[in-house]
Amino acid sequence: MEENRSLFDTLMPASPNRKKDAAGTPLAELMRPETLDDVVGLEELLGAGKFLRVAIEADRVPSLIFWGPPGSGKTTLARIVARSTQSSFVPFSAVTSGIKEIKQIMEGARRGREAGSGRTIVFIDEIHRFNRAQQDAFLPYVEAGDIVLVAATTENPSFEVNSALLSRCKVVVLPTLGRDAVVAILNRALRHPFIASRLLALHDEALDFIAATSGGDARQALNSLQMIAETANESSDPIDVETVKRILNQRSLLYDKSGDEHYNIISALHKSIRNGDADASMYWLVRMLEGGEDPMYLARRLVRTAAEDIGLADPEALKLAIAAKEAVHFIGMPEAGVVLGQITVYLAQAPKSNAVYAGYESARREVREGDNPPVPLQIRNAPTGLMRNLGYGAGYQYAHNYDEGTTPMECLPDALADRRFYQPTRHGAEAEIKERLDAYRAARAGMKKARDGQEATETDRLHERKPKGGKSRH
Repeated sequence: MEENRSLFDTLMPASPNRKKDAAGTPLAELMRPETLDDVVGLEELLGAGKFLRVAIEADRVPSLIFWGPPGSGKTTLARIVARSTQSSFVPFSAVTSGIKEIKQIMEGARRGREAGSGRTIVFIDEIHRFNRAQQDAFLPYVEAGDIVLVAATTENPSFEVNSALLSRCKVVVLPTLGRDAVVAILNRALRHPFIASRLLALHDEALDFIAATSGGDARQALNSLQMIAETANESSDPIDVETVKRILNQRSLLYDKSGDEHYNIISALHKSIRNGDADASMYWLVRMLEGGEDPMYLARRLVRTAAEDIGLADPEALKLAIAAKEAVHFIGMPEAGVVLGQITVYLAQAPKSNAVYAGYESARREVREGDNPPVPLQIRNAPTGLMRNLGYGAGYQYAHNYDEGTTPMECLPDALADRRFYQPTRHGAEAEIKERLDAYRAARAGMKKARDGQEATETDRLHERKPKGGKSRH
């Protein structure tokens, strides 16, 4: 399939057969592993007898989706598959490939299979950048066995890949590379001619700093090492960590404001506050701010947290969260970071209750799934004579006229009478709220009991007035 090979060279210029001594090639590309044994940090996936190693070595790779953070080895594994297989290997770019190109290559793969010329493995880097129509174009060929799909993505495939296509692929999750693995990659790079020719040496602390600030991204770590090699003054002494810090100036954080890591870290912030852990809460807040997150987004999330997780255990929490939101809007970053830090710590230390949140969800389920009976007549508004004649407002009891501050009047429909949606806790101010609501409920129960007893007495008196032996008149 010569046409496929030419497209390979166009869409994936760093092809598996390309020599790694080309001038201007980035260090990360020069250091890309060529065999499974060269790969560092993925032992759980590529160890002896592991599914992925067996499949690649046997050239029996099924349709796969590699899901992992940047620099974890997704494209490297795809290129090792390309280098190991006897099948035609065709890469696609989500940026440059259109439906027409996709269908053209897919039809070529189908004809090749029918002619007995073997399988075609199609590699899609950043498959999450393909739209639904582009992804759908691959589906019939995967289903028919015309192609084996190998895709890579940094985004959660549950959300970014069509469910029909996803169900026909095995998802391989690549972990963030550990610091030791990144240090091992850097040490290997120091022996590469690109670095060795510059007589570059680094203290262990400097290597550890590069690894720590790369966020598990081997590509970023190697790019940092290349920058140091091209910037540092020639010296026989190993470069120390302070020199590395000056050269790199500011670390680049693993944080994508619209990607999966965004949701992971905001979840970490919310759950740390809920757990009363002020230190973890502060860390995740700063992690998002330093990664470039919109401070107003964080302010809105903290307002939600104040209502959902603190609630009426500390009624001041919501007021302060709203005040923090206004302050962030008023002064902006970077000064607003301290404001967000203050409200974050306050929410973390506050007494917690999700009783209002749980009550709201309970009422919502009832409204969505229940019968939704009509409003009881006694609490309906009756602004017209017709409505009063129809019984609207009949039996309404004005709470302010009662010493107890409540009445025996039922405010829920009969089918939901005595239903409890809000169940206050004994935490913080909600303990007092619970006590007050319990007192109201007890007062209403006592008044209802007295009323029912009085009604029973009136009924007995009516029976006593009937003449003995009297007959009912119909």
